[in-house]
Amino acid sequence: MHLMTETSSPTLLYRHAVRMLPVAAAAFVLLVAPVAPGTDSKAHARPAPESFADLAEKLLPSVVNISTTQIRKNTGQTPQMPQLPPGSQLEDFFKDFMERQRRQRQRRSTSLGSGFIIDESGLIVTNNHVIDGADEIRVIFHDDTSVKAKVIGRDSKTDLALLQVKTKMKLVAVKWGDSDELRVGDWVLAIGNPFGFGGTVTAGIVSARQRDINSGPYDDYIQTDASINRGNSGGPLFDIDGNVIGVNTAIISPSGGSIGIGFSIPSSLAQPVIAQLREFGKTKRGWLGVRIQTVTDEIAESLGIKKARGALVASVTEGGPAEEAGLKAGDVILELDGKSVREMRRLPRIVAETEIDKAVDVVVWRGGKKVTLQVKIGELKEEKVTKASAPGRKPETGKGQELKTMGMTLSPLSADLKAKYKISEDAKGVLVTDVDGTSLAAEKGLREGDVIVEAGQKEVGSPEEIEAKITEARKSGRKSILLLIQRGGDLRFLALKVDQG
Repeated sequence: MHLMTETSSPTLLYRHAVRMLPVAAAAFVLLVAPVAPGTDSKAHARPAPESFADLAEKLLPSVVNISTTQIRKNTGQTPQMPQLPPGSQLEDFFKDFMERQRRQRQRRSTSLGSGFIIDESGLIVTNNHVIDGADEIRVIFHDDTSVKAKVIGRDSKTDLALLQVKTKMKLVAVKWGDSDELRVGDWVLAIGNPFGFGGTVTAGIVSARQRDINSGPYDDYIQTDASINRGNSGGPLFDIDGNVIGVNTAIISPSGGSIGIGFSIPSSLAQPVIAQLREFGKTKRGWLGVRIQTVTDEIAESLGIKKARGALVASVTEGGPAEEAGLKAGDVILELDGKSVREMRRLPRIVAETEIDKAVDVVVWRGGKKVTLQVKIGELKEEKVTKASAPGRKPETGKGQELKTMGMTLSPLSADLKAKYKISEDAKGVLVTDVDGTSLAAEKGLREGDVIVEAGQKEVGSPEEIEAKITEARKSGRKSILLLIQRGGDLRFLALKVDQG
């Protein structure tokens, strides 16, 4: 994983491992949510304590510095040994020179991050990107003792890793807390090793929750303005009782330094992942077997849903749990195993955290009403190659002619056009051969070469059928019509307004 990646704006998103810095003291971040004694924490809050010193002193021994070393081979060519006459006095000189060149072909780079002890037996949590690609991993404790560590397990999807050290030292472990109890505005305390400077204490608040920074499928970050910087990666976020409620993993900054926008993996997500790494050395996640997309306001209106919510099924994986349960493309998943799917990005995490082989109810919106199905959750295999299937297709009729509607030029999907646009021979639907750049269709992303598979959740095989569905939608008072589009083998829905065109 790269040290730094660019976001959609000029701002930079940093993972906090520090490269090429000397080994220094432990680093971590502390989150504090003070609660007045005898009061309801959800209804009341209290000001920051006069000092965080006692809490910092208690937790410092449980936080460690992670130092990794990676050997990088120099790809440059080494000079060849020159041809020398027998017995030349320069032979030893050139041999020494060639040996020095060989050694220089291998360079060692060092990276620094943070971690924390979760078990006195020597189990330590950190970020996966801190140890990624490392040839050697060392843990440096609060007293500067350095111990070699081995990897128990790692998970790139959540950027978590579990290490093991063996030492005769008495280790002090910390406990997991409940990140779901956090509220925006709760005080935070950070104690870390920014840029390798050693123990540094800063304070701030929880700025936001459930942040999606597009770093993975299960993004659900705690955002804080507590000053955390590169080198804090893998460090813990604590509550007022000293329990871990987050794992620091990223910051947004134009310069690499803290500007008050940092992100931590919540304990509600991290704890079960670490438990699986501890037990199995890998993660075991639930699998549903659907490809989903966001339900926009226009899609919701076209389906008769009062408020945009849920996850729209764009396609179903052949042989997967969803197909066996009867889920179809066009269904909107509203609830799974009693948990509401408020928005699309919630579903992957709900499924991942559901027990494998468990039979659960899934509530979907289909045909203007709620339908309850039962699905047996499968196990997500990293090496699984899934083939997404579209709904069953009717045979091609060969009928229809090219027509223009709503800024699109539509044509029957003939063999010649399939060859021209490199569309699979078994594809069914109606081909978009041109899109007016000023039309709503263009604004929604439709382009030449797209295949419209469904219109109004009904299969279509000719341009006339699409025009009829558009007319039907207008007469019924719908503002939009839902189209299922196939592009490059992928399926997705989009809602196209019909009150214009």
